[in-house]
Amino acid sequence: MGFTVSPQNSIVEVHFLQGLQRCSNQAGSSFGVVSCSALKGSTFYLNCTINCSYRNQLYWHGKEFLRSGRTLFSLQCRGVQSVSIDRVDENDQDDWNVGSHVSGSGRDFRVEMTTRNHGSSILFADGPLVENDEETNNEILHNLCKKGSLMEATKLIDIMSRVNQIPNSTCSTNLIRGLVRIGRIERASRVLKTMVMSGLVPDVITYNMMVGGFCKRRQLRSAIDLLEDMSLSGCPPDVITYNTIIRSLFDNGKFDQAVEFWRGQLRRGCLPYLIPYTILIELVWKHCGTVRALEVLEDMAIEGCYPDLVTYNSLVNFASKEGKYEDAALIIYNILSHGMEPNAITYNSLLHSLCSCGLWDEVDEILAIMKKTSHPPTVVTYNILINGLCKCGLVERAINFFVQMVSENCSPDIITYNTLLTALCKEGMVDEALQVFVLLSDSNCSPGLITYNTVIDGLTRRGYMDEALKLYNQMIEKGIAPDGITHRSLVWGFCWIDQVEDAVEILREMGKRDHRINSSAYRLVINGLCRNKRVDIAIQVLEMMISGRYKPDEEIYSTLIKSVADAGMVEEADELHQKLIERKVLRTILDKP
Repeated sequence: MGFTVSPQNSIVEVHFLQGLQRCSNQAGSSFGVVSCSALKGSTFYLNCTINCSYRNQLYWHGKEFLRSGRTLFSLQCRGVQSVSIDRVDENDQDDWNVGSHVSGSGRDFRVEMTTRNHGSSILFADGPLVENDEETNNEILHNLCKKGSLMEATKLIDIMSRVNQIPNSTCSTNLIRGLVRIGRIERASRVLKTMVMSGLVPDVITYNMMVGGFCKRRQLRSAIDLLEDMSLSGCPPDVITYNTIIRSLFDNGKFDQAVEFWRGQLRRGCLPYLIPYTILIELVWKHCGTVRALEVLEDMAIEGCYPDLVTYNSLVNFASKEGKYEDAALIIYNILSHGMEPNAITYNSLLHSLCSCGLWDEVDEILAIMKKTSHPPTVVTYNILINGLCKCGLVERAINFFVQMVSENCSPDIITYNTLLTALCKEGMVDEALQVFVLLSDSNCSPGLITYNTVIDGLTRRGYMDEALKLYNQMIEKGIAPDGITHRSLVWGFCWIDQVEDAVEILREMGKRDHRINSSAYRLVINGLCRNKRVDIAIQVLEMMISGRYKPDEEIYSTLIKSVADAGMVEEADELHQKLIERKVLRTILDKP
């Protein structure tokens, strides 16, 4: 909708909504009076005398302005100053309110004006912002963006574009990203167009945020249009741009459109990026099945986008994880029919799934095939097998594979050793675990904290505390600092074999190292000490517990009271018992021994 106002008794045309009944201006003495009178049809003449200055505000009242339809009326103004009224942008209707005011700063009333008054100069209602030079407005723009006034910054960029000023590229970029984050994608799109029309080139991150914003709102057509405009602006799309649109099309059930979109990009000269292509095939497989995915592979090959082993391997991996082994076999057959050979990754993906399902006969068949090809089993292959067997409790067979890989000059890595050691200790086979640990120490791999903790925990659970302490001292000598897990294993082991005083020493060592000691460890040690009638040390441990900001529970206090009474100090036990009840630490009366 356009408004046109010219100064000094000139008559101009103004388009406005039909049905303007009357308008009036009531202001102070420094303002003129505006009056309107109806003419034939939809034409009006407005005689106005306006005395105003930029320091004052012109208030325009008239709640009866708006009716349906569109018409034309003429405006004749006579006054000392030139006056301009802007048009309201359709996207900014919330900024236009009948009865709103136009201030000298012009920030509450947005307008765009064209003059037909024989080349007369224009004075915008935006006031000083229009009169500012480019550098000043960019400084204002920077400050608005800095304080998060995104809507005001957007309006300023609109003003700058009308007076042929170029907004700062960095501020404009940050403004677009901020608008996208708050969901004002239309505003962001306007700023982006202003940047491009000003000769600025937004970066690919900004474009990708815009594309993502459109896709999030399911405006897929707008996202695709923006992608097509990117190259024209000097910023070609990247793989993230394509991936975002492809995934969004699939998320909205537009499977065939997604395939056609990528085909269209290839025909327009887009480079056959591997990542979007692979993602497209994966999504087709997920939503449409293996047969359709292979059909799309053939179709894309015609467009010059040929599948490689990475694409096929991703399909084999997906099919294997879903347990669709017939589909996996079909994909491998397709690999062979195109003159390619499956590699270790192809076989490993299949083996991982077979091991998870416990299909060991099929595992043996795949291994036999691998040994006949140019891609024999690797350390990753054996790690998959050993891990799968250990999870199923088939430790003996896992050891056989371990021996087999060593005999084939396939050196185990730390993952192999840790996997096997964990399984052996879990099964209580600590002697075999120590043998494997010796092999590890003699190999190129060095045992780490996880390895030591695994073996020490296994030894303590079997009561082999001497061997556990040897490993504990060995790890300290090698510069590997024990952690809380190491010490908790030792505490549990000492309590298990009733060497509670040694467990107390471990607790003190943990306190020195600021290692976390849970309440169960304290309870275990205190119960053991009380059982051995070492009440004095038990009280010391209780003090350690309280100083460590742990709150002893009722069970610990009850155990201590009974131990004190059992030591012949019945009166002291009763006194302690009564005090704990008064402090509401204990809620029940204990039975006297």
